[in-house]
Amino acid sequence: MTDGIYILANDIVFDQAIALLNSIEVNAGQDFPVCIIPYDDRLDRLRQELRSRPNVELFEDKTILNHWEEFATKIWRSHPDAIPIWKQKGIAGNNGIYRLGMHRRFCGFDGIFDRFIYLDADILILDKLQPFFDGLDEFDAVVYDYQYKDLAHVFRSTPKLEALFPGDRLQNIFCAGLYCSKKGLFDEAKQEELLSHLKAGEAEVLYPNAPDQTIINYMMMRSGLSVCNFTRHWPPGRATGCCVTSPHFEQRDNLVYDCGVRLTYLHYIGLSSGIFEQLCRGENIDFPYRETFLHYRYLHEPEKRPQFHGKPKPYNPPPSLTARFLRKLKLKK
Repeated sequence: MTDGIYILANDIVFDQAIALLNSIEVNAGQDFPVCIIPYDDRLDRLRQELRSRPNVELFEDKTILNHWEEFATKIWRSHPDAIPIWKQKGIAGNNGIYRLGMHRRFCGFDGIFDRFIYLDADILILDKLQPFFDGLDEFDAVVYDYQYKDLAHVFRSTPKLEALFPGDRLQNIFCAGLYCSKKGLFDEAKQEELLSHLKAGEAEVLYPNAPDQTIINYMMMRSGLSVCNFTRHWPPGRATGCCVTSPHFEQRDNLVYDCGVRLTYLHYIGLSSGIFEQLCRGENIDFPYRETFLHYRYLHEPEKRPQFHGKPKPYNPPPSLTARFLRKLKLKK
C-alpha cells in the first residue's frame, strides 16, 4: 500500500509550493512521495525545480485531469444560479466555471497513491503526518480544522440542506485545503449517482464562492462516508488551530505553537499568492508568521533570501484618507 501527498500548484504559487515541499521534507516524519497536481499549464518553473527533487513528480495523466474537470462542469451546470452569478461578477473561467482548476484536487481519488493527503499550496507542514494515515484504518477521511464552526463557507443554508443532512451531520464539514483519504472512493458509478441527486435539485445547497470545497464536502456527506476531524476526536489540550488568522500563535525554532502545543500545519488561508510573490521579489511586506514562511522558502538557498530594510508595510493596509472620504460620500447618498 502506497501512502503519498498531493499538492495542487502551478507557477503562480511557485514560492509557496517550494516552502511547502521543504516543510514536508523537514517535518513530515518520513520520505513521503509527493505528486503535484497541475492547476493549469503554467508549470515551467515547477518542472525545472522538480529535476532536483527525486521524490516529487508531476501528475501528467490528462485523461484523469480532464475527467474531473468535466465532472465539476456537469455539477455546476446543474446549479440553479452559480454560472450566472460568476458571469455577473466577471469571474467565470473555463467553460463558464469559476476556478475550474481547483477541482483537479479530486484526481487524488484516481491517482497513484492508495492513501493520500491532499494539500493546498498555501500550507506549511510543521509536524508528523502519520496520525492522518493511521486514522484511515478506521475512517474514510481524516481532517484537522474548525471549518464546521462556519457552515456559510461550505453550503448554502436552505430547507433542502437541513433535509439532506439533518441533526448534527453538518458538524462533519471540513476545509478542503487539507484532507487525508483513499483512492477509489468515488468510482464512475458513484459519480453518476451523485450527479443524479444534484440534477434532481440538490445542487442548490452548493456554495458557489468556494466551488471545490462545497463539492468535496457534498461528495463525502452524500455518500455516507465517515470523516474523522482531529479537532473533535482528540482530547482537550491536544488539538491546535491551523489558520494564519489566529493571532496568538508563537513562532519558535522554525515551528509554530498554539498555547505551547506544536501545530501540525499552518494554513496561510486568505492571503493572496501575489503577497508571497512580492515578498520573494524583495518587497518588505508583513503578514502573520512571515518568518516561518521565509525559513522554509529559502531552506536550501539561504543566499537568495531577501534582505529587508526599514519598516515593513502591512499586507492588508487600512483604507486611505481619500478612500474613507469617498466611502462616506457614498453612504450619504
